[in-house]
Amino acid sequence: MFHAAITRPRRRTLLTLGVVVAAVGLLAGCTSTPSGTSTTSKVTLTLSMQQTDVKTGDPTTWGIVQAFEKKYPNITVTVTGQPVAQHDQSIDAAAQSNTLPDMFWVNSAVAGAQLAKSGALLDLTPIIKADGLESKFTKTALSDFKEGSIQYGLPYQGLLTGLYVNKKILADNGLKQPVTFDDLIADAKVLHAKGIVTIADGANQSAYSVWSFLTDLDRFGYDSKIQSILAGKSSYNNPDFLKFYTDLQKLQQAGAFSPDVANQTYNQAVSSYEAGKAAFLDAGVWAAGSIQTSSVGSDTGYWAGPHFTDGVGNQNIVMNVYGAPLSFSASLKPGTAKYDAVEKFIGFYYSDAGQQIFADNGQSPVTTYSPKVPAKDTVFQAVLNAAKGLPAPVNQPDLYLSTASQNAMYDSIYGVIEGQLAPQAAIQQVAASIVANK
Repeated sequence: MFHAAITRPRRRTLLTLGVVVAAVGLLAGCTSTPSGTSTTSKVTLTLSMQQTDVKTGDPTTWGIVQAFEKKYPNITVTVTGQPVAQHDQSIDAAAQSNTLPDMFWVNSAVAGAQLAKSGALLDLTPIIKADGLESKFTKTALSDFKEGSIQYGLPYQGLLTGLYVNKKILADNGLKQPVTFDDLIADAKVLHAKGIVTIADGANQSAYSVWSFLTDLDRFGYDSKIQSILAGKSSYNNPDFLKFYTDLQKLQQAGAFSPDVANQTYNQAVSSYEAGKAAFLDAGVWAAGSIQTSSVGSDTGYWAGPHFTDGVGNQNIVMNVYGAPLSFSASLKPGTAKYDAVEKFIGFYYSDAGQQIFADNGQSPVTTYSPKVPAKDTVFQAVLNAAKGLPAPVNQPDLYLSTASQNAMYDSIYGVIEGQLAPQAAIQQVAASIVANK
């Protein structure tokens, strides 16, 4: 049995999946032609996301919906959202009762594949082929969300993650941009002595927000080990992963984290960084726009993370993967106005115009489109520059796991960060969960 979950103001998170909204049918009087092209009658689509407030929490998706409705005034998209844990539960319940939203964010390749196997998700292959979308994606952008011959999803947003860096804080304290983990430890000791938080993180209600440390796991050979671990041929409890957790403990002991990290949410961690109270922020490209308009925007750079002298494999990597898909209910039937409206939404979302909305909101496109980045968007450009030319892992480490094991992984990392778990106990917690939830 694995170690009991850590007690803290609860952020109990499954990694992702947003709100259940019963799919709304066509408004009265809507008809469709035999070819599936709707008439001028109005159509309403439901979109369920993993954000409580999609307008402020996911401005890219919100912006795409607004632009889409402007282009297609007879199609309304009703957007709803919940925190990821509730969203996961809602989507699972809706799949079982055949009440899935028309369009929704789904947790990961694991969750999506399970729903696809059950027949709950629309196979997008005909839409992709009919609209010539194959050329817009890399091979992995499609293959990551495929179960057998079923294309059950398309990439929602990219997971380009790492550490935002307040260059002014470093310079004011006589420090340089770290390269190695030892450099980071040395910086943390100096900053802690001066009462400055090194890395802003928040465990409360956002335990999944350990993105930079998931990348660090890959610097200890995670990608080369995980399939053997999942097959039961080896264990998460291994000497290389123990080195990672031991290094993480050294960072905690150097005073790198806020004393309030257990009570602080991810959004509060972002706010503390934007207020100039932390030297680094553990986040991804989605935070670039907010940081740019904050008081620290002009001082912010981006870092793919430290190299470890005791690491395994290539240390010069960046987490730049497709973490989760948008999926669609199998209740959508070809030849109906609603199916036609969904096809239009997909076409717009992945069009160059749609992908430019990504860039306008500080998000890297998920297609091969090269965005126009205004000169003023220095933070977003810094993220793109940090990732340029660097290889990426196949996937983010947690996305290989079941929801229960994802949670065990987050708890293990935050447990060490909070000083509540020793490294050996942390890795055993995850190892036991993987065995129990295969």
